[in-house]
Amino acid sequence: MDGFPNWIPRLKSRRWNVVTNRLLRQTLHWQSQWHQKIAAMETPHRKLIKHRHHVGDFHELTFSCFHRMPLLTNNDWREELSRCIDNANVEANMELVGFVFMPEHVHLLVFPLDQVPDLGFYLARIKQPLSKHVKTKLLEANAPLVKKLTVREQPGKESFRFWQEGPGYDRNLYEPNSIQFSFDYIHNNPVKRKLCLRAIDWKWSSARYFHLDPPCQQFLELPKVHPIRPDAFEPDSSR
Repeated sequence: MDGFPNWIPRLKSRRWNVVTNRLLRQTLHWQSQWHQKIAAMETPHRKLIKHRHHVGDFHELTFSCFHRMPLLTNNDWREELSRCIDNANVEANMELVGFVFMPEHVHLLVFPLDQVPDLGFYLARIKQPLSKHVKTKLLEANAPLVKKLTVREQPGKESFRFWQEGPGYDRNLYEPNSIQFSFDYIHNNPVKRKLCLRAIDWKWSSARYFHLDPPCQQFLELPKVHPIRPDAFEPDSSR
C-alpha cells in the first residue's frame, strides 16, 4: 500500500508478541493452579481431632475399617487385633475396661492411668501393627484384596489402608450414667445388628467378662480387660 508507514507492521508484530506472551503467561498460571487443585484432590485430607482429658475420665474410642468394609471377620486378624490392643495398653499406660469388635468397626472403653495420656499414640500403636500384619498375610497369599485396600495418595505414591483414615471418635465419660450407658451400648452392638441373640453370645466383646461374679477373663485370644476401679463411678465435684 502506497504511503503506508513501514514501522506499522513492526508495531503490530510487537503488540502481537506482547499479547501472545501475556496469554501464554496466563495459560501457564491457570495450568499451575489446576495441577495444584488436582494434587490436593489426590492427596487425602487427614482429619485431625483434639483429644481432651480430665483426670478420672474414661474414653470411648471408635474407629472403622477402610471404607467400612467388613474386614474384621477373620479370626486371625481379630486375634492379632487383641494382641495389638494388649501391647498398646502397656505402651500407653491404659486400662481396657470394655470393648467390642464389629465386622467393620471397633469400640474401646479405656481408662488412662497417666494424667496427660497420648491417645493419638495409643490408637497408632493399635492400628499400625495390625495393618502391617494384614498386609503381610495378604501379600503372602497373593490375595486380590490387597488392591482394594491400596490407595494412591499422590502421583507415584501408594499406601495400604486397613483402617479408615483419621482418628475416629473419642468421647470423654465421667458421669456414672454415661459410663454405664457406654457399656450397654458397646455390648449390645452385635445384638442390634442381629449377629447374636444375647450380648454374651458374641465372643468378640467384653460382655462375658462382666457376666460372671466376680468378673473373669473368658478367652485368651481376647484383649485383657481390667475391672472397673471402685472410685470410677464416684461423681467428680471439681467439674
